[in-house]
Amino acid sequence: MDKYRHEYKYLIDPGQRSILLMKAAPLMQPDPHTGEDGSYLIRSLYFDDSADTCFFQNESGCDPRAKFRIRYYGDDTSFIRLEKKSKRRGMTLKRSCGLTEEEAANLAAGRFPEITSDMPEEKRRLLCEMVAHSLLPKVIVTYQRIPFLYPAGNVRITFDGTITASDETKKFLTRDYRQFPALPAGKSILEVKWDELLPLHIKQIMQLDTLQWSAFSKYYTCRRIVR
Repeated sequence: MDKYRHEYKYLIDPGQRSILLMKAAPLMQPDPHTGEDGSYLIRSLYFDDSADTCFFQNESGCDPRAKFRIRYYGDDTSFIRLEKKSKRRGMTLKRSCGLTEEEAANLAAGRFPEITSDMPEEKRRLLCEMVAHSLLPKVIVTYQRIPFLYPAGNVRITFDGTITASDETKKFLTRDYRQFPALPAGKSILEVKWDELLPLHIKQIMQLDTLQWSAFSKYYTCRRIVR
């Protein structure tokens, strides 16, 4: 059964980031997939239709809404995911499946890979949805993420910085594309995600009531730069 999660975002400055990182580190577990510096690089290619429906739904705050993206980490193209992220009443749901590098390259070039009956069901469903909506690659979003985990409530707190946009979508898998900064220097996005209940001490220690809540969308912000 599909399960939506709470997701809050906050725009933070360098001072807030330093303080909150110091608070999060002893309180939560680091993500086991991070590098020695506690972070990893995320590369995402977002899709939209010819009318930019997702873009304008974001702009108007349409609810519910959804968008598709391909994602891989660092320079490792051996693990690529196709994801559909849906948003409803401030909560999010993510469905995903694996892609081969060839399939991802086809999608980045604006071609749909062949959909076959022997594909895993979720992969077939997601690709069929993309075909039905005639989705096209629109923007590459790249950023550095520092993630933390807290098992109770399935809490995930991430610090996303150095967010950039690129319109060289065909170069997505080459890692060699021009990039434009999407936020003012030093600014980053704090994301807090959880299931049914956010533990009170997490909320208090991370000072969430004092932060500036944001409806920030990486896709929308980056599309505004390169559109």
